Amino acid sequence: MKVYVTRLIPEEGLDMVRRYCDVEVWEGELPLPYEVLLEKARDIDGLLSLLTDRIDAPLMDAAPKLRVISNYAVGYDNIDVTAATQRGIIVGHTPGVLTETVADFTMALLLATARRVVEGERFVKAGKWKTWGPTLLLGRDVHGATLGLVGLGRIGASVARRARGFAMRILYHDIARREDLERELGLIYTDFETLLGESDFVSLHVPLTEDTHHLMSKDQFGLMKPTAILINTSRGPVVDQQALYEALKSGRIASAAMDVTDPEPIAPDDPLLSLDNCLIVPHMASASIATRTKMATMAAENLIAGLRGEIPPHPVNPEALRR
Repeated sequence: MKVYVTRLIPEEGLDMVRRYCDVEVWEGELPLPYEVLLEKARDIDGLLSLLTDRIDAPLMDAAPKLRVISNYAVGYDNIDVTAATQRGIIVGHTPGVLTETVADFTMALLLATARRVVEGERFVKAGKWKTWGPTLLLGRDVHGATLGLVGLGRIGASVARRARGFAMRILYHDIARREDLERELGLIYTDFETLLGESDFVSLHVPLTEDTHHLMSKDQFGLMKPTAILINTSRGPVVDQQALYEALKSGRIASAAMDVTDPEPIAPDDPLLSLDNCLIVPHMASASIATRTKMATMAAENLIAGLRGEIPPHPVNPEALRR
């Protein structure tokens, strides 16, 4: 069977696919153009894709033999899942594997931003460090502060477990209340507006949907404390970046740390990059060797199962096989 892989992934996953399939891999550093993917899809049985690949109905129609799409990601908003289901194409993804790694990184961003670590490093490298000073690069305490979690899925809950080690007061808001986690972790459920108004740190852990697009915009920043810090490791479009720039520039909020942007990569001339109080990194929250390798093997397992006509270990639309 023929399979197309849209980017180089860790060898452990590629080796699994090569043992079972005739594999072609896009080896470019940048995502392959949609037109190229459209051409490559014409004669494939399986596709191993990334979040950066648009997998829509026209592409599926151009691939009459396509049986399975395996997304090397937890999210799958790059795939028209409804269209895939209608065509009997099974979709797989890689849930759970990056939960702890992303939670680690969320705390890393929170700590780095609160204590102005990156600013301090730039200060030293620029030759500005002349002496110790009582008011030099003063930051915010994390211990005992209030953390507001917007979304309490697997990653949000794992961030809460880490925050307990800093004796933080933890608020959360989600579409579903989790009383079990409230008891386990001492969490406080509240409405979104109260969370924004009381939190010293607001950390976003929601999927990208129509309801969460620009969830954080001008009105929401207006509810936050002027000393508050925003952390986003979810999806870039959850935050209105123009509103964020204005909030940071005016001092409406203190600072922000973003693992994701809209678009990705962020434009080199984006005004957010001119601000010292905005830390932006290149979508690397899951970038540990162990996690990215496990994602590769999970994606390979999903792909191979789908090619065999089986439900993948981690399906998005198992009902597609009935078609």
